[in-house]
Amino acid sequence: MNPQMNQMLRQAQKMQKQMAKMQEELSAKEYEASAGGDMVVVRVNGKNEVLAVKIQKEVVDPTDIGMLEDLVRAGVNAALGKAAEDAQNAMKSATGGLGLPGL
Repeated sequence: MNPQMNQMLRQAQKMQKQMAKMQEELSAKEYEASAGGDMVVVRVNGKNEVLAVKIQKEVVDPTDIGMLEDLVRAGVNAALGKAAEDAQNAMKSATGGLGLPGL
């Protein structure tokens, strides 16, 4: 194998290790978002798991369950969006903005 190929393989292995470490760090992070003026607060982790949902009693109206469902959905989506944005930024940093497909 030529020296350039060896160098490329070493760089690829180094990047793979960096990405694995980054994914582990992202998995341990937590993200929080709210909806309805903090009436619903959702906390998720970097593995896209919902860790907690807090609902203020003022928003619980048995005659309007749809509104509560919408607020919970909005809170979950906002928190997951924060996690995805953080992961995307970390990936750009790890790959040097290479835009590698599938990452």
